[in-house]
Amino acid sequence: MVTTIRAPNPSAMTLQGTNSYLVDCGDGDALVIDPGPATGGHVRVLIEAAAQRELAIRAILLTHGHPDHTLAAVPLAKATGATVLAHPNSRVARDADLPLEGDLRVGSVALRTVDAPGHTFDHVVFYLPEARALFTGDVILGEGTTVIAPPGGAMRPYQRTLARLAGEFGDARIIYGGHGPVVTDAPAKISEYIAHRQMREDQILDALRKGPSTIPDLVRRIYSPQRQVLWPAMARQILAHLIALESEGQVIARRLDRPMTSEEAAMLNPKIEEILGPEEAAVVIAELGTELRLESLYEYSFVEAAQ
Repeated sequence: MVTTIRAPNPSAMTLQGTNSYLVDCGDGDALVIDPGPATGGHVRVLIEAAAQRELAIRAILLTHGHPDHTLAAVPLAKATGATVLAHPNSRVARDADLPLEGDLRVGSVALRTVDAPGHTFDHVVFYLPEARALFTGDVILGEGTTVIAPPGGAMRPYQRTLARLAGEFGDARIIYGGHGPVVTDAPAKISEYIAHRQMREDQILDALRKGPSTIPDLVRRIYSPQRQVLWPAMARQILAHLIALESEGQVIARRLDRPMTSEEAAMLNPKIEEILGPEEAAVVIAELGTELRLESLYEYSFVEAAQ
């Protein structure tokens, strides 16, 4: 019923590549979830996969607006006549809005459409009851964890989304994520993601209890030095946690009256477009939110009274 078709765009952000899903909706109809990038012949592969199964693609559904999930939507729609649907808040060109908190019907299939903010604010998760399957986009991946980075994402909405998936979809068996392999134990993976976010927040608070720290200090303390290429992503993750903790009065921030060191600047404001090609840079910038430049360096302190 569900065929995974992986795009040829592997990278540190996309893992082995972006996953597109072809769903057989019965009576010769099909839909595609996340058509992916419009490179490497991926659109042609999607069309050929449908043709081999004698299916006509009627709808193209977007879990969220990041370019590695969406750029193939327009050429695939032009080639097939399919309708493109996305979150009402999406900035991506589309023919119609997804029915949030309702069912989307294509052929004999009804997909439940769940508003799932956090990774982005235009994110949805789909649930296919017949397969007990969740299509999670970048909310949950097949391996590793996903990036939550302001301004496009926020930590507390993301954690609420995870809690909702755990509470409302306990019967789910499979997770088809935006990247990585298919997950065959959905409840365990959701629990793993919830625990991971709590662990990371505990690490941040434990570090701040020992004394005030900047985000680069926290990155060096919490994450492995062997993964410095990922430190900018880790810095944005910590920023998302700190924004939540500061809003709750658990930490306070103080602007430091000094310029960033070159290492701090590279970590907080990486010049992605100078390192990568334009297409991959666009994906990384969208994921990390580095269009928001951090012009000042802040030191964060734990607030004793908050505990």
